[in-house]
Amino acid sequence: MAAPVPAPVWSVDPRTGKPREQVAVEATPEEVDQVVRAAHGARAALADRETRAAFLRAAADLLDERAEHVIEAADAETALGPGRLTGELARTTYQLRSFADVVADGTYLDVLISHADAAQTPPWPDLRRYKVPLGVVAVYAASNFPLAFSVPGGDTASALAAGCPVVVKAHPDHPATAELCADALRRAAESVGLPGDVVRLVHGFDAGLRLVEHPLVAAAGFTGSVRGGRALFDAAAARPHPIPFHGELGSLNPVVITEAAAAERAAEIGAGLAGSLTLGVGQFCTKPGLVLVPAGADGDRLIETLTRDVSEVEAGVLLDHRMRAAYVDGVRARAELPDVDAPVTPGAGGEHTVGAGCLTVPAARLAAEGPHDLLLEECFGPVTVVARYADAAEITAVLSRLPGNLTATLHLSAAEAAGEGGRGAELLAELTPLAGRVLVDGWPTGVAVAPAQHHGGPYPATTSTSTSVGGTAIERWLRPVAYQNTPQALLPAELRDGNPLGLPRRVDGRMEPVV
Repeated sequence: MAAPVPAPVWSVDPRTGKPREQVAVEATPEEVDQVVRAAHGARAALADRETRAAFLRAAADLLDERAEHVIEAADAETALGPGRLTGELARTTYQLRSFADVVADGTYLDVLISHADAAQTPPWPDLRRYKVPLGVVAVYAASNFPLAFSVPGGDTASALAAGCPVVVKAHPDHPATAELCADALRRAAESVGLPGDVVRLVHGFDAGLRLVEHPLVAAAGFTGSVRGGRALFDAAAARPHPIPFHGELGSLNPVVITEAAAAERAAEIGAGLAGSLTLGVGQFCTKPGLVLVPAGADGDRLIETLTRDVSEVEAGVLLDHRMRAAYVDGVRARAELPDVDAPVTPGAGGEHTVGAGCLTVPAARLAAEGPHDLLLEECFGPVTVVARYADAAEITAVLSRLPGNLTATLHLSAAEAAGEGGRGAELLAELTPLAGRVLVDGWPTGVAVAPAQHHGGPYPATTSTSTSVGGTAIERWLRPVAYQNTPQALLPAELRDGNPLGLPRRVDGRMEPVV
């Protein structure tokens, strides 16, 4: 039987839905195997921390040098616009440099040394613990972030920082951008003496599945849909030797606005909500998709501002026509539910665009299982559901039915924020189990690349408790190893007496001074 002919991979213009150019071909099973084995063979080259840090900085510099071409390609494939993509590239190169700093600092190794202690019962042996890289990491590029969550994005940067080679499965919405960025990373690696195989790229749906099933792949990072992520997660768990699968799948990102907050600043909150839900044509993973607003005159004023501002937003292009169709069908199905009104009707704009909108529904409709459960599912695109609540009990009832989220937001009055009356603390306590990041008096779109950031949450927001943004994202690609009664000459340098590498270390329960 003849081998199947690999399918071509095309760069597609989202504004027209027409192919622009053939970029590559989908990887065959043999090619996936060769790529993974080549990456696996490059593991030892990443062992030196100084070289890894230099590589990450060189990659950031080269992407900056190629910014014009990268942004042009990404805009042609995604229609996200040069302004948005310029900011995303800056975020991407900042991430690379930040992880270079994490590597240089060495705290991520979490070095712990407990010297032998005969006085303990039973006596302690000499124990020395640190973290080592897992091995080859499969990264699945995201549709809505062709840079920051794709080939040169946070999963790739953090895995390389940990010392893990990376094989990226390109997203079909921006294959040319993927090729440009992969070439930049490989050239950056070679510029500091590393083999280009520390970063490899494959295309194709089947290649993505074969990648997570390959015996030499040690972990995976994914950003995308619940359906696609869950299929890969299940495949990772079904392997003879299951591997960690760090997936970001979907999030409703609930917002609660107290009665006092609506009374104090209804117009301000309404305007902020409009800006957040329509940002990037609603294609942010942290878009507020469900907003609990009080019934009554103050809530009405908030809705009036929201309606006005959303009505003024021009129709926009989604990342591809499949997503456009899903949005149009999704908002139509939601709008047809009983007691659902549309102050601004979301749906199709022009032939290739979509219009932003908002839907309202009595919160009581969401408090119990029924057809309105559809409103508790993420709808990707520029729409939000506003649930009008009558009392605190309805807030609690709705929140109790929500799945896990990346974010949860609470808007309070000035007095409530100061702890003077209201239910601020109680509502925070109700929101905390639902999300990895809890905001007060802000909007969730925009994820700062800061050391204390956490971008993750309970399932289905993510499939693990880790973060994909911030310095601690490196922890996903490491595992701890303890050496017991090991002679000094055989210990890794990180664990030897005298701290020859000058690392932050905790010795016998105390932080060791770094000279």
